[in-house]
Amino acid sequence: MSTVIDLRTFTNSITVPVIVFVDLQQEYVAAPRALALAEISEQLANCREILTHARSVGLPIAFTRWIGKSPFFNAATRFSGWIKGFEPHNTDMIFDRCRPSCYSSKDFVEVIANSGGNFVIAGFAGEVACLSTAIEAFHRGHNLVFVADASASHALDGIPACDVHDVITRLISLYGAVTTTRSWIKSTSPGSLARGNVS
Repeated sequence: MSTVIDLRTFTNSITVPVIVFVDLQQEYVAAPRALALAEISEQLANCREILTHARSVGLPIAFTRWIGKSPFFNAATRFSGWIKGFEPHNTDMIFDRCRPSCYSSKDFVEVIANSGGNFVIAGFAGEVACLSTAIEAFHRGHNLVFVADASASHALDGIPACDVHDVITRLISLYGAVTTTRSWIKSTSPGSLARGNVS
């Protein structure tokens, strides 16, 4: 029996979210480079669960990536490449940008605006790309859901990374909804989707 959802059966398919994976790039796992995030195996596992689930139910998937003109995220290096296991499929969308917010990609802006403004984000880094995207989504009247346990932040000025991420999660909750991987998967199971309960 297929678990793929026929989106034509939705009463209001514009509520279907785009699942956006933010900067799942080698730069964040390439220790000891300066931007590498420590101990993110759990967050990556949660991103994999979200990706697997989104594909199994046929939700639209997008990957954003930072392409910089600096030693970090430089397109000429392997560090701008995808983390193994997160290479986009040919049915996925890819948006490149050179500023923190996902909205700095014109194509991202167009896709989200023309999709009803509903999207879910997971990925890195919480204190930069995720926070700036959440703030801009709020100002554009879009509905963002942040999967907090599928993201991580850097330590800042002696504040441990886990404490920074906790604060960032609370800040993002001012601009959008915050959830966990398990809760999001449950809310987007086939039964929930058919009833229109999409987060």
